[in-house]
Amino acid sequence: MDFSYSPAETEFRTALRSWLADALPTGWGETVFEPKDEDERARFRLDWERKLHAGGWSGINWPRAYGGRGATLVERAIFAEEMARARAPEGLNIIVGHNLVGTTLLRHGTEAQKQRFLPKIISSEEVWCQGFSEPNAGSDLASVRTRAERRGDKFIVNGQKIWTSFAQYADWCIALVRTDPEVRKHAGLSFLLINMKTPGITIRPLRQISGESEFNEMFFDDVQVPAENIVGEVNGGWAIAMTTLAFERGPEDALGRQMRFKQELDELLTTLASLKRDGGHVIDDPIIRQKLAKSITEVEIMRLNALRSISRYLNGEDRGPDVSLMKLFWSHAAQRLYDTALEALGPLAPLWGSAATAGGRFQLSWLQSKAFTIYSGSSEIQRNIIGERMLGLPR
Repeated sequence: MDFSYSPAETEFRTALRSWLADALPTGWGETVFEPKDEDERARFRLDWERKLHAGGWSGINWPRAYGGRGATLVERAIFAEEMARARAPEGLNIIVGHNLVGTTLLRHGTEAQKQRFLPKIISSEEVWCQGFSEPNAGSDLASVRTRAERRGDKFIVNGQKIWTSFAQYADWCIALVRTDPEVRKHAGLSFLLINMKTPGITIRPLRQISGESEFNEMFFDDVQVPAENIVGEVNGGWAIAMTTLAFERGPEDALGRQMRFKQELDELLTTLASLKRDGGHVIDDPIIRQKLAKSITEVEIMRLNALRSISRYLNGEDRGPDVSLMKLFWSHAAQRLYDTALEALGPLAPLWGSAATAGGRFQLSWLQSKAFTIYSGSSEIQRNIIGERMLGLPR
């Protein structure tokens, strides 16, 4: 792999870093932070996304004809890395709207769908959520049971979705639905665009162990969806959903994720270097040091895994099962990092809020990390994909 950057790529990084320095509030990440209230934080993140759009940094990898910059894969990776380095707010609509919906429509949408939806996605004027998982169809996505029956010029949708991120703020939803229950499960699915303001949709936020309600369950009761809101062909939704998922775990965004974990690890090292217990500094405990060394190594492996996949794509290879390898590795490595953090904090670990060490950031991250090995494909499913598609093991 060639780790060097071209002059144009270096110029791209410099321009972005300069823009971020001017665009972020003074004192960002030191004295100024995101709002703690969940609803206020959502509004704050949307305002930030619109600021990115106004500055020309929204949907940079999209074609210029649809408002993007036509950025290369390397530039997209640089963007993710610099956003993380600046500790810029993480996206609300960027995750689903820009990365998943926009990318899917660019590849499979009609021109009318592109003209209707892409401008409002890239500007974050319309927020999107992803209606894939169901109570009995999470990792086994092809088992979705939410039905969509064609009646004239509409589909009538009935069923339930769960673990839907940010549905309480969404204007639109991409939904994988069953349009033919008589054929094999992968062949009877379709991909719909559903207006969340349509009568018959009920949203119930789910309270997590972290105290947040990032996820929701959604119920569809005779929801009418115009037939022109289908992406691709009827019963052709599985291939389109695979496009969506391929960009959910991409290596370009993995570099940004790795940078944020590295920042957390650096903060943990600083915290433990000043924390005393039993007459010495916690960081000098040989068992803790060994576990910290493991996390330092694993965070670097996250970066190298992402760079390896990027190199493969630059050499003309398609996105494939290597994304499962990355997802499996980082999710468990991150859980080990936060397990070590709480072990090192010892009797201080149960404290919460202002009384907690480092403001309780490691406690909150530990709680959030429990979902890492479930969302975006559980570890069990990732191991199956790796075994079958990379190692050639029997099904």
